[in-house]
Amino acid sequence: MGQRTIVVTDSLACLPPEIADQNNIKIVPLSFIIKDKVYRDWIDISPSEAYQLFLEDPENFQSSAPSPMDFVNAFREAGKGAESIFCVTVSDKLSTTYQAALLASEQVKTELPQISLEVFNSKTATATEGFVALAAAQAAADGKDFTRVKEAAQEVSQKVNLIAVLDTIRHVYRSGRIPKVASQVGSVLHVKPMLGISPESEGKVHFIGIIRSRQSGIERMLQMMKEKVGENPVHVAVMHAYATEEAKKLKETVASSFKCAEIWLSDFSPLMGYAIGTGALGLAFYGEK
Repeated sequence: MGQRTIVVTDSLACLPPEIADQNNIKIVPLSFIIKDKVYRDWIDISPSEAYQLFLEDPENFQSSAPSPMDFVNAFREAGKGAESIFCVTVSDKLSTTYQAALLASEQVKTELPQISLEVFNSKTATATEGFVALAAAQAAADGKDFTRVKEAAQEVSQKVNLIAVLDTIRHVYRSGRIPKVASQVGSVLHVKPMLGISPESEGKVHFIGIIRSRQSGIERMLQMMKEKVGENPVHVAVMHAYATEEAKKLKETVASSFKCAEIWLSDFSPLMGYAIGTGALGLAFYGEK
């Protein structure tokens, strides 16, 4: 046997491939549809390429229901080199991915009864979900038993936050957070919404507020993160949707303003792009005690 526990997660965790590889995390790519063609997230097309296509025709960009078979295949592969499999999924309030993984786990448990397999609802999304998967993977790499791996994921899931400022309110109605007519009016007024996910939001995206300028949104994100983590070391992922240069600048600001235990850059999955549009910036983070 190889590593005792292998961690599996979905592509909505927005883990850059190099970070997933370094931590031996298996990614199940979800799919989206652009102009009737199906793409596997991060596999068939890069986030930047997907956002380019999105900008050409945003109304013909759709998410696709995850397939249990994708998880079955991932679990079978992981089961070749592990005693147990721990699968971290996006919140069940945002996607049917959790249910797909559960269905897959039942099949694989029958095929591989010697393997311990658990599906964990992270109750979050984006790199906040990624941090939950990373905590589990790092515990597994340290040789912790299956119970300790699960506890590591549970602990981080209760601390992670996402704060994002969108460049446009135009597409947010697709998330169910704002009625379509309000998003259309907001688009005309050029206001920018701020959205978040936190342990208190119980797996749902919550509406933080409206700001007039991108800079004021960035300043508010930084202020909110400061209020939550104080002077404690912080784990941060700076996220963006087709806004690489601005994200790099934001990363520099965060690195110079906070005690970063780790900091990395990632794209918002295009699966979220149909609701957030391009230009979004976000901070996924949690503080150490």
